[in-house]
Amino acid sequence: MTSPPGIAGVFDRAADSYDDVGVPWFGMIARGLVEELDVRPGERVLDLGCGRGAALLPLARAAGATGTALGLDLAPRMVELTARDARDLPQVEVRVGDASAPDVPAQAYDVVSCCLVLFFLPDPAAAVRAWVPALARGGRVGVTTFGQQDTRWRAVDELFQPYQPPALRDPRGPESALASDDGVAGLLTGAGLVDVRTAHRTVEAAFDSPERWVAFSWSHGQRALWERVPQDERDDLQHRVLAVLREVERRDGGLRLTQDVRHTFGRRP
Repeated sequence: MTSPPGIAGVFDRAADSYDDVGVPWFGMIARGLVEELDVRPGERVLDLGCGRGAALLPLARAAGATGTALGLDLAPRMVELTARDARDLPQVEVRVGDASAPDVPAQAYDVVSCCLVLFFLPDPAAAVRAWVPALARGGRVGVTTFGQQDTRWRAVDELFQPYQPPALRDPRGPESALASDDGVAGLLTGAGLVDVRTAHRTVEAAFDSPERWVAFSWSHGQRALWERVPQDERDDLQHRVLAVLREVERRDGGLRLTQDVRHTFGRRP
């Protein structure tokens, strides 16, 4: 099967190793979103950009046998593998779908969740507006984005910059709505949601070697950065990345990535 184009293709190619290279990450991040959403038995959940189910599966378990949980993702291989992982949860359905414009009935869900997806969408504000009709009155939205970057790892990111398109939007850039609590909250209030609030959590990933970080980076959205590097230059770039990581490891006595995670919530009046 040929991967779809664009970012969906990146995740299609990453699906088999996604969050499965010996470095717990997306499950830890999704845990905060799941706990704050506090889904109750019988509720109907829509998880957008569900990936390998880091949020979808625990949300479905919380909804229980009397609830439902639909996961949408643009990457067919993600959908295939997540459906396999959810085979013992009859309340779960997983299908190919676009988080920017979910094709679902009006007022059919009590909860819409979207974990680490907004920065891949071409127009995050329009996407959030498109979710609101799917919510029942009083239903709630929860979105997860990254907060402040771990500055110890900035040197690694800088090595990739020469290979990135000049117009590529930086989700942490000062001009981005996704760069601050107020900016993300504004996306929700701008879509007509109320009682908007933000919760922060910190997660940490530990790498047993610089090579483990490289494998980790290929297993999720950062794969897109590697794939923009010309094939004949990747070995050289990897050599330089490993050199930086070995210096971090030597200086800090290990390789740990600490990440501030922002969970933002709102309710449909």
